[in-house]
Amino acid sequence: MADAPPASDPRWAQLSASEKRVLAPLADEWDHLRPWQREKMLDITKDYPKMSPQQQERVQQRLSGWSRMTPYERENARRKHEQFRTLPPEKQEAIRRKWREYQHMPAAEREKLQAPEAPPANATEH
Repeated sequence: MADAPPASDPRWAQLSASEKRVLAPLADEWDHLRPWQREKMLDITKDYPKMSPQQQERVQQRLSGWSRMTPYERENARRKHEQFRTLPPEKQEAIRRKWREYQHMPAAEREKLQAPEAPPANATEH
């Protein structure tokens, strides 16, 4: 049975019901993930039962968001995460604080920050 993946690299069909429940957002792409990616996701399933309901919800949101990303967006996210991890703790905390502030802003304010800046009104006048 040379075509069978190693036990540490199971196909979707080989996952337990509880693993499938946690990893459901990744069902369509599971068999295409790299072995190290599957391993990381399976580590999440081991910790999942010990998590609070809020932590479990956060995991589900992140997995859903990740499943909607393109390969380019995922690579960009990995790169940014690695850059963040190399920052000194005080800079990491400052970024976390700004992110919390952003999340608590009204939607209209967040949209303003996300929108590209329009040129000044007089920029088109000659």
